[in-house]
Amino acid sequence: MKKTLALALALVMALGLAACGGGSTPAATQAPAATAAPAATQAPAATEAPKAEEAPAEASDGGDSITLDVIICQYGPNTNDWFLGKGMNGTNFVDKFESENPGVKLNLEVVSWNDVYTVVDTRIANNNAPDILNIDVFANYANEGLLLPVKDYCPDDLLNDFFPSFIDQSVIDGTVWAVPDLASARALFYNVDMLEEVGVEVPSTWAELQDVSQAILDYYDGEVYPWGIDMTTDEGQAAFAYYTWGNGGGFVDDNGDWAVNSDENVEAIEYAISLVSDGFTNPNPATQTRYDLQDMFAAGKLAMVIAPNQLPTYVSDKGGNINMATAALPANEGKTGSSVGVMDRVMAFKDDSAPDQAARNEAIGKFLKFFYDPENYVGWVSMEGFLPAVNSAVAALVASDDSFAAWLNVLDSCQFYPTAKAEWDQVKQGVIAAEQNALAGGDVRSELDALQAQLMG
Repeated sequence: MKKTLALALALVMALGLAACGGGSTPAATQAPAATAAPAATQAPAATEAPKAEEAPAEASDGGDSITLDVIICQYGPNTNDWFLGKGMNGTNFVDKFESENPGVKLNLEVVSWNDVYTVVDTRIANNNAPDILNIDVFANYANEGLLLPVKDYCPDDLLNDFFPSFIDQSVIDGTVWAVPDLASARALFYNVDMLEEVGVEVPSTWAELQDVSQAILDYYDGEVYPWGIDMTTDEGQAAFAYYTWGNGGGFVDDNGDWAVNSDENVEAIEYAISLVSDGFTNPNPATQTRYDLQDMFAAGKLAMVIAPNQLPTYVSDKGGNINMATAALPANEGKTGSSVGVMDRVMAFKDDSAPDQAARNEAIGKFLKFFYDPENYVGWVSMEGFLPAVNSAVAALVASDDSFAAWLNVLDSCQFYPTAKAEWDQVKQGVIAAEQNALAGGDVRSELDALQAQLMG
């Protein structure tokens, strides 16, 4: 469906970085985005592009059908088959939806994380944004007035079914602009056999982490890396979160204002850099991504790694046979460790040219109700090893795999990136640059002070 959108916006929405589910990683290992892709620089107000002609409505059951253009991101090798092939017990999402919702047609496209930002930006530039979009970012679209508020199309019973902490991540000025499509979280995975052989317990504090790392390093004579750190452009912002949140700091202060150069943050990143300089980690944190770390863990070359809940499947697919367990992330003495909660979103774009806005909103609501129906949604979430974003799916998932229960507890206590703030992309890139400069010998405080000054400028 064609959209009346500001053409100038698309020209500045060059979202160069793929989500953590994207990049050059093979589709089979893709996870939900751990961070938002760069938010667009806000463009000045632009005149509206001419409305494109609407295609004639298709007849259905004696009336006009509504066709919804839908873009879904590819999370793994099963995504396309589930939505468009035979992955839903011999049928697919589109065929099943249309059979159960006469009068609503889906023009659904599955797009890789590598390409989705370009595809969406191009469609906006051509005045042809999708009706429904599955992606990680939302603030740039919402701030430019391109999205519909969720309340306009999402039934109340479904909206109330989402985990509140997840819905809160898509709120700007009191308005919900998107809903979570699925969830993931990070925890500390450790090689049980390795720690038992060395004779150490899984660490819960930073001091214990140093002691355990030294013991592992000594026992295996440097043949095993005790601890994994990813400070690449893929996951550097996650590393910043792990250590700063574990020291009572973080990206923002209690008022929600940027505070990247807080004393707690400086101490935390200096600690993380010391783990590298002491030889406790993989040798190249600036270039070795989380997938490299997961490969090392699967090969028995890494004793402890922070990873998403899909790690056991990843290790199995790599042919690894690791006796692993999970634990909370270590924190500084007297502090509480916190995992990163990650989610992608489903959102709806405005279409001022739609002849019946109420009918269009109702059709979008039907899409959401069908997608999140536990009969359908549980299959989607469990297919790629994710966690649910709605309470109604929890019981079914725990019944099929009791390991979900532990992850739901992790998910309930995790924190999120401040992706709704317009400067998030600048902060994300800035903390990664600060970490990488510190790895090369730069001063952590100077690096973070410089970033904070840019944000305040």
